[in-house]
Amino acid sequence: MIAVGIDVSKSKSTVAILNSYGTVLAIPFNMAHTQPEMNALVSRLKAFDEPVTILLEYTGHYHYPVLKKLQEEGFPVCVVNPYQMKKYGDVEIRKAKTDKKDALRIATYALEKSYKLVPYSSMEQKYEDLKFLSRQYQQRISFVSTLKVQLINMLDQTMPGITKILALKSRDPEKCALLLFIKRYKSFDEIQRIGKTRFLSTYATLIKKTPDRHAPKKGLEIYELARNSITTRGEDPYIWAAQDQCVDLLATAQNAADEIITQMQNIAETIPEYKVLRAMNGVGDRLGPVILAEIGDIRRFHSAKALNSFAGNDAPPYQSGQFESRNRHISKRGSSALRKACFEVMQALKLTKPQDDPVYQFIIKKEQEGKPYNVAKMAGVNKFLRIYYARAMELYR
Repeated sequence: MIAVGIDVSKSKSTVAILNSYGTVLAIPFNMAHTQPEMNALVSRLKAFDEPVTILLEYTGHYHYPVLKKLQEEGFPVCVVNPYQMKKYGDVEIRKAKTDKKDALRIATYALEKSYKLVPYSSMEQKYEDLKFLSRQYQQRISFVSTLKVQLINMLDQTMPGITKILALKSRDPEKCALLLFIKRYKSFDEIQRIGKTRFLSTYATLIKKTPDRHAPKKGLEIYELARNSITTRGEDPYIWAAQDQCVDLLATAQNAADEIITQMQNIAETIPEYKVLRAMNGVGDRLGPVILAEIGDIRRFHSAKALNSFAGNDAPPYQSGQFESRNRHISKRGSSALRKACFEVMQALKLTKPQDDPVYQFIIKKEQEGKPYNVAKMAGVNKFLRIYYARAMELYR
């Protein structure tokens, strides 16, 4: 067997080659991510008479060119979590870190652990696509949250208190009563200028564009608020322009996030375990694809406990001599995005209160035992992931 370790970085990689006895067949060398240099590596690997095992680390998107090229040439390529490689290297007494040493370390790992390495498959590409879209979705949502804060800060100067009457809902920006209101009236000074009668008339026409059934009744309340409020920049055209831009950006970012979720749903529906996940209480059209993207292929976990460990929702035992800790916290060493999405499922369960749902019943049980609400919800996450693992694995047995 030939073990090939590739330490990937941006635009180039360092390659080390070992034989089955651990002898270095090629002193670690650098290789640019270009066709000529990749073809030279392929020719070198094809010259060996023994089976070749290639191992590299997950490195964001940097490893994709190497992975794609080697797969196209028919080589089995395995991909390992960088944290595993880091802990594997921790056994060395004299630690040193260079690209060449890292490549040798990866090749040695491939040699020692070849029995449990699984080649990257085309099915994994779907999960990779989902994870990529999930990261893009999180970025858009983060931008939406930032814009909301900025908009509210400006409204405190032009329309103080308006968000207590009209809620800032960004799920459908084109029909959000508050966003339409801001674009039309700019500030409370403008409302006072046009007068009560004209304001109530124009407000009634404007609000017909929104599905908010309570908004039409709030016209008089808004006018009284505008009449009694003190604005600090109510007649400033610069802040009006900034408000309009913020509203437009908010609508664009939310629409982009919704578009990404639609793409994630289309991919998720082609994956068998998505139906299992979607059938669970608290999982909707938005959280379903996100959770599936973060978990990936359920078959890569040997147990439900491993899945909880991946989410950082496990409490590893701590025992030494006669001492054994009984009050342990979750490790939080895992996917924070997965923990967050599952926690949102627990919040949805608390809102909907499905009495026949085992996860909801488990949360209630923990609360009755005196556990803090968030602790009970994280216990519910543990139960949720265990149930999902059991149901999803039944599809592959």
